[in-house]
Amino acid sequence: MNERPGIVCRTCGAEERPLYEAVARVIEDYRDKEGSLIMVLHAAQEIFGYLPREVQEFVADGMDLPISEVSGVVSFYSFFSTEKRGKHTIRMCQGTACYVRGGKKVVDAIKRELNVDIGGTTEDGEFTFEIARCIGACGLAPAMMVDDDVYKQVTPAKLRGILSLYREPEEEMLEGGAGV
Repeated sequence: MNERPGIVCRTCGAEERPLYEAVARVIEDYRDKEGSLIMVLHAAQEIFGYLPREVQEFVADGMDLPISEVSGVVSFYSFFSTEKRGKHTIRMCQGTACYVRGGKKVVDAIKRELNVDIGGTTEDGEFTFEIARCIGACGLAPAMMVDDDVYKQVTPAKLRGILSLYREPEEEMLEGGAGV
C-alpha cells in the first residue's frame, strides 16, 4: 500500500489523513486497471474538493505514474480544479445568445453581489464563479447554472433570489440554531 499518507500528513495536518487514506483505497481498487487515472482523479477531487499538487503527487506515487502524466491530465480537463472550490459552483453562460440577451450584466451583478472575480471563490467558501462558453440552453438565454440546476432568463434583479436558495440560512449558521 502507498506510504505517502504519512509523508504528506506530516506537513498538512491530521485532519487530512483520512482524506489521503480514502484516496489510497481508491488507488488500490484501480491501480492495475488500464486507463483508470481519470476515475481515480475524479474520486480524489470528490474526496478533497480539488486536486492540489500534493494530491496529484500522491496519486502519481500510488499508481506508479510520472507526476507529469497526472498533472497533464488534471490541467487538460476543465472539470478538474487545482484550487479550492466553493460548496456551490455558479456557471454563467456567455455564449452568443446569452451574451446578447444581457449575460454580461448578470456577470457584473454576480461579481458585485458575491464580491468575487471570474474563476474565484467567495471568502466564505460558499460559491465558485465561472464563465461557460455555452451550456446548451440558448432558448433560455441568458442562462446560468448553479451546481446542476439551470436558471432561465436570468437578470440582475432575479440574481439575489436565485443565490438565496443556496445560501445557508442565518439561523443555522448561528450557534445553537437561535434566530436573529
